[in-house]
Amino acid sequence: MITFENVSKQYDDGRYTALEDINFEIKPKEFVSIVGRSGAGKSTIIRLLIGEERPTTGRVLFGDDEVSTMHPRDLPRVRRSIGTIFQNYRLLPRKSSYENVAFALEVAGVPERDIDDMVRESLDLVGLSDKADNFPHELSGGEAQRVAMARAMVNHPHLIVADEPTGNLDPLNTADVIKVLEQINDLGTTVILTTHNKDVVNKLNRRVIQLDGGHIIRDVAKGKYMLA
Repeated sequence: MITFENVSKQYDDGRYTALEDINFEIKPKEFVSIVGRSGAGKSTIIRLLIGEERPTTGRVLFGDDEVSTMHPRDLPRVRRSIGTIFQNYRLLPRKSSYENVAFALEVAGVPERDIDDMVRESLDLVGLSDKADNFPHELSGGEAQRVAMARAMVNHPHLIVADEPTGNLDPLNTADVIKVLEQINDLGTTVILTTHNKDVVNKLNRRVIQLDGGHIIRDVAKGKYMLA
C-alpha cells in the first residue's frame, strides 16, 4: 500500500539532511507507529507521503501512484484516500462540530443528500453525537481532537495519518484518542501514528518504526518505544 524506497530528504541546498536512505513498506490494514524524538524525521515522512514535499532522492508510492513525481493537479485525488489528523486540530472556529465534519464532504463533492448520514455516523463513532451543535471553543481539547478525527474519517479513506495527535492532551484524553484510532483500524482502515509518547506506543504493542537522526534504527512487528 505504502512504499518508501531509498528515500532521502535534504534542505538548505544539502546542508541539512532530514531523512537518509529510508526504506519501508506498510500493508493494508496495518497499524504502524512511527516514533522518535523531535527532529528525528517523523513529520517529514508524513509530508512526503501526502505530497507536501518531494524527496531529494528515492521514491514514495501510495498504492499504484508514485506520489514523489505526481503533478500537483493529481495530488488531490490521492489525498482523498488519506485522512489526516494533526496535533492542533485545525478545526474551523466559526463552524459547529457537525459543520466541520460536513465541510470535508462538501469540498470532496459528496451529494448533499448523503452528507447528513455520513456526518452523524462519523460523530457517533468518536462518541460525540451529543456535541454536534457545539463550536470548537465549547469543546475540551480531547473533544476537539475527536471532531478532527471524525472529519478525517468521514469520507472513508483507505489510510488515516495521525501526526502527533495526542501532543496537547492529558493522559485520559490521550487514551480516548488512541482507542478511537484502534477502532478505526479494526474497521479495516490503515493507520499511521507519529508520536514521541513512549507510553502510548508501549500500550499499543503494534508495529513500530523508530527514527533517529533521519535514519530508521528499528522496525519491529510488535514492539515498544526503545529510547535511542
